[in-house]
Amino acid sequence: MDHAEDRSYRYQTVEHHINDLISSGALTPGDRLPSLRALSSRMKASISTISQAYIRLEHQGTIEARPRSGFFVSSPNKKLPPPAGSPRPVLEPTRVNRNQLIRTVLDAVGDQTLLPFAIISPAKELLPHKALGRIMRRVLKNDNGHSLTYAPCEGNADLRRQICFRSIDAGISVLPRDILITFGAMEGLHIALRALTRPGDNVLVQSPTYFCFLQLLENCGLRAIEVPSHPETGVDPADVALALETFHIRAGILSSNFNNPDGSLTPEPAKKTIVDLFAKCNIPLIEDDVSGELHFGNTRPGTYKQHDRKGDVLYCSSFSKTLAPGYRVGWIIPGKYHPLALELKATTSVCTATPTQMVLAEYLESGQYDRHLRKLRQAIATQMRTMQVALSRYFPPDTRATRPAGGAVLWVELPKKIDAVDYFFRAKNAGIGIAPGSIFSTQDNYNSFIRLSCDGLWNTQMEAGIQTLGRIAGEMTCG
Repeated sequence: MDHAEDRSYRYQTVEHHINDLISSGALTPGDRLPSLRALSSRMKASISTISQAYIRLEHQGTIEARPRSGFFVSSPNKKLPPPAGSPRPVLEPTRVNRNQLIRTVLDAVGDQTLLPFAIISPAKELLPHKALGRIMRRVLKNDNGHSLTYAPCEGNADLRRQICFRSIDAGISVLPRDILITFGAMEGLHIALRALTRPGDNVLVQSPTYFCFLQLLENCGLRAIEVPSHPETGVDPADVALALETFHIRAGILSSNFNNPDGSLTPEPAKKTIVDLFAKCNIPLIEDDVSGELHFGNTRPGTYKQHDRKGDVLYCSSFSKTLAPGYRVGWIIPGKYHPLALELKATTSVCTATPTQMVLAEYLESGQYDRHLRKLRQAIATQMRTMQVALSRYFPPDTRATRPAGGAVLWVELPKKIDAVDYFFRAKNAGIGIAPGSIFSTQDNYNSFIRLSCDGLWNTQMEAGIQTLGRIAGEMTCG
């Protein structure tokens, strides 16, 4: 990593240190922070780095400067309560009909004119683009044209080996031959659905769920059966059991860790129970775990796949939320469906792009990824805390928001009078991208919810954007 990247991360480390002191109670509102010189000596960082961190914390509202006195912990802003909860989804097969609105929301992908609160994609400043660029140049210079040829259908052998090593942290014991490289997690999910279902089949999903899952179901002619997901406790095995007993379900798609959009983390015992329920009914389960690495705690959460004893859990993930969204590299561990999944991969995209696989394989082997992840998690956690403070400051009373332990999104419940689709269009006209809650379900249970992404870098434009969103919400509440 070059010096510029090191400097950009040093002040984030200082921010994280101060936030930890405040969260733990070591520093309380009104306490004076160490002087720039004192903290510089303690943390072995330059005074300019400490100053930059203090300025950012002041901008975020965490600390305040007092003339001739120094920096002090700010008085706490009121914490927004968690969402009160929406009506439980009706337990019945439902045809998906959200494609048109989803396509409108997806127009924000790559739109540089919109503030990026709609799409989950880490800010480029948080990604190791220079390190990846150096590896890419080296690969293209030294590979004797190998990067121009097709990769094996199952994917680059070195990359699959590195993913195999990393899977141990997720509780998954696999061999490289068990892994297929895909164009992001979405291709893996599409392959899994094509392998398991036929048009008209029922697929169990949690509610709310990622809108692209619903888009896949609609495009495949499948029907969704929704079971509730709670922001704090995830999916209840009892709800899964009732659905499996009541309907003929061909497969399930569940997000085990930091579900998009409600940020829920299903507890480890519940994960095992859910896998056992699917296994008992001989129903395969597709697991999406693209956010598992973005935990804010000390330990990576487990997976559904780690409890799979029959090969019936098809595990999907990618590097899009952590490392290189534009590389479009993901993977699937399809269990006993591996032969069919490989056939489907070979007859659709043939193989994933060769150069990006080679670059990621070398980057993972270099040992830089874990260091990058630690810093990325710190940055996202800081951004999320800052946005929660801004929401409490600018949004109308009765606004509620989640407090995830990982991932990169906040699930915000607006006052009931606000229609989130109308709100979405008003925000877009103001140059701000958001995702309305109604696209995360086939049913009308989230009409006053929005999802905000938190994987950027907080700046004056973002604060102004949240202030504008709060003003729009206030106008709609009073209108």
